[in-house]
Amino acid sequence: MRQSSKYFIIIVVLLAFFLLYNFTIYKSKTDYGSIQLSEKALNGESIWLQNNCNSCHQLYGLGGYLGPDLTNVYSIRNKNEYYIKAMLNSGVKSMPKFHFNKFEKEVLIQFLKEVDQTGYYPNANSVLETNGWVSIKYKNENHGK
Repeated sequence: MRQSSKYFIIIVVLLAFFLLYNFTIYKSKTDYGSIQLSEKALNGESIWLQNNCNSCHQLYGLGGYLGPDLTNVYSIRNKNEYYIKAMLNSGVKSMPKFHFNKFEKEVLIQFLKEVDQTGYYPNANSVLETNGWVSIKYKNENHGK
């Protein structure tokens, strides 16, 4: 057997294992938990996405880096619902004024509140499981079950 055909077989076998592993990991529904947003928070998520908030801000460390991570903004001391409303009204530093109406502000705040309840970021109590998943501590024990 030629050297190149050995390499080809090795690559095909490795690719097959990679595809099988990814199929198993990403098709498994049991490890995602049961996090569900309310209708109001889903409307807030829609406004979050329509205004491309994730291009500047992160949730759980994913997103842009111009603005701060907003995963736990609702529960940070001195940054409650009123702070978030003020931020949405006038922007902060380089954040533009979006001129959100009252409904849009309410649903955005509800979205951030429910995201805040899902967990901590960064999560110092996370554990890497042998199957590749990360086990994290949730704020609300109903999440992740």
